Amino acid sequence: MIKRALISVSDKTGIIDFAKKLDEKGIEIISTGGTAKALSDEGIKVISISDVTGFPECLDGRVKTLHPNIFAGLLAMREKRDHMETLEKLHINTIDMVVVNLYPFKKTIEKDGVLLEEAIENIDIGGPSMLRAAAKNYKHVAVITDPSDYDMVLDEIMKTGQVTDKTRFKLAAKVFNHTAHYDALIASYLWEKAEMEKYPQLLTLTYEKAQDLRYGENPHQSAAYYKDALKTTGRLHNAEQLNGKELSYNNINDANAALELLKEFNEPACIAVKHANPCGAGVGKNIFEAYEKAYEGDPISIFGGIVAVNEEIDEKTAEELAKIFLEIVIAPSYSDRALEILREKKNLRVLKLEDIRIRPEEAYELKRVSGGLLIQDSDYKDFSAEDISYVTEKKPTEQEMKDLLFAWKVVKHVKSNAIVIAKDGRTLGVGPGQTNRIWSAEMSIDRAGEQVKGAVMASDAFFPFPDVAAAAANAGIRAIIQPGGSLKDKDSVEVCNKEGIAMIFTGMRHFKH
Repeated sequence: MIKRALISVSDKTGIIDFAKKLDEKGIEIISTGGTAKALSDEGIKVISISDVTGFPECLDGRVKTLHPNIFAGLLAMREKRDHMETLEKLHINTIDMVVVNLYPFKKTIEKDGVLLEEAIENIDIGGPSMLRAAAKNYKHVAVITDPSDYDMVLDEIMKTGQVTDKTRFKLAAKVFNHTAHYDALIASYLWEKAEMEKYPQLLTLTYEKAQDLRYGENPHQSAAYYKDALKTTGRLHNAEQLNGKELSYNNINDANAALELLKEFNEPACIAVKHANPCGAGVGKNIFEAYEKAYEGDPISIFGGIVAVNEEIDEKTAEELAKIFLEIVIAPSYSDRALEILREKKNLRVLKLEDIRIRPEEAYELKRVSGGLLIQDSDYKDFSAEDISYVTEKKPTEQEMKDLLFAWKVVKHVKSNAIVIAKDGRTLGVGPGQTNRIWSAEMSIDRAGEQVKGAVMASDAFFPFPDVAAAAANAGIRAIIQPGGSLKDKDSVEVCNKEGIAMIFTGMRHFKH
C-alpha cells in the first residue's frame, strides 16, 4: 500500500493535481524546497524533508535528500525482517513512492551564452540517486519521473490503494532509461568542454524520439524517428509541417538527403531527390529559375520525389510544383498564395524550415553494422582553390569552371560510384550507385541525351581506367572534375589531351556508401 510519497520536481507540470489526489487518499507527502512551497501554497499537507532527516537543507540546496533517513526508507526490502527491524530501531519510516524529475541540465546548456559554472550547477545529484534507489527497490517502491505517468498511477492508487507489480517494474525501467539519457548529455557536454579526444574509448550516445513511424523502408519493418538530444539548427526535426500526411521512414531519409545537398549552395538553389539520390539540381537568379532547372534535369524521376529550396516559394513556383505528384516540398518560407496552392494537394507534405541554410559546424554520421557501429565526421569539408591541379593542356573556361564546381557539389551527395553531368547551373544526368564507374558514366551520359554536348562531368572518385574519359569524349563532354590519384591517371589525361577536354584534379574523394 502507498502510505508515504516523496515529491521533488523541477518540472511542476501536473504535480499540484497529482499531489492533491494523494493527499485526499491520506498519503503522507514529503517534499523539498520549491516543490514543498508550491504544494503548501495550494493547501496540500507537506512534511519538510528536513523534518525527516533531522538536518537542514544546506549548501544552497546542494544537500537535502542525501541522508540515511531517506535512502534507508527507499531501499529497505519489506519482506526482510532484519531490514524492517533496522528501520524500527533507527526510527526510519519507509517511503513507498518517489516522484522526482531532474534539474533542467539540457535546457540550461541550450541557452545562448551559458557559462560552464551555470551548467555545472544544473547537474542534479540527489535526484538521480533517489530515482535509482527507488527503481532498484521497485518491488516495494513506485517511482515516477515523467508527468505523463501521473494519471496511470493515480488510477491504480484510487482503485486499490497501491501500484501494481507490473506498473512498478515498467516505471523502474523507465527511470534507468531516463537517468542514462541525463548522464549521457552531461558526459557529452563536459567531454567537449574539456577538449578531449574526438572518439572516446567509451562512446555514449543518446537520442530523443521525434515520432513513431507507420513502418520502415518496407511495410513489414517497424521503425521510429529519433533526433539528436541537443538542439541542432537546420535539421529536419525542426521543420514545421504545414500540410499533408505524416512523414514516413523513406520520406525522412530522402528529405534529409535533399537538405544535405541544398546546404552546399549559397545562391538560390533547388534540389530534387528520389530514393536518397539527387535526380535534379539547379541554381538560378531566383527560386523559380532554380526549380525549372532542377525539374528539367530529370522530369521523369522527379515524379513522386522530394523538392527542397533555400528561399521562399512564391505563387509562380508553387503553381509549377502543383503540376506534378511530389511527396514533400521543403522551404524556409512560403507566400500566402503559394501555401494556398500547395494545400490544395491534400497528401502533399509541406514543410517549413526557417534555418534551412544553416549547417552545423561539426557533425557526425553513424551507421549500424552487425554487432557494432561506425562513426565518422560528416563530409562537409571541400577543397580550396590551392588544391586544384590543372592536369591537361586545355584549361576550363570561366563558365566551365562554374559548372564543374556545381557538379562537384552535387556528385558528393550521389551514391558511389557516382558520375554527374551538368551545364549552365543544372544537372543533365546523374549516374548513382553502380558497381563500376563506367556504368555510372554511361548512365549519366544516356540520361543527358543530346544536351550532353558541351557539358561538364564530375566524378566522386578517381578514374581507375581511361574508359570513363573516353566515354566522356565520345559524348562531347568539354571538362571533367575528379579527385585524381589513380595509378592510371596518365592514361585518362592522355585521352583528354587528345580530345581537347579540360580536366582538373581536386585531391579529395567523396565516396557515399
